[in-house]
Amino acid sequence: MSDTTVQVTANGPLRVTGAFGISDATGAMFDLAGRTTVSLCRCGHSKNKPFCDGNHNMAAFKSDEKARALPPPKPKI
Repeated sequence: MSDTTVQVTANGPLRVTGAFGISDATGAMFDLAGRTTVSLCRCGHSKNKPFCDGNHNMAAFKSDEKARALPPPKPKI
């Protein structure tokens, strides 16, 4: 098992726990102030993106994904 886990919470954010870094599109790192757990928005309604601020509750966001196997990756040509 890896040192980092990502949990898809029911009707809520992605919860990342462990040793990790988060960068923006340019590669600049967010200052996580020593946190080892953060919640990332997946509903699109957070005012603190990419982090969750709980607005999924006000937006009535619904998504209860169950774990499954992905198909094999397509070969690179």
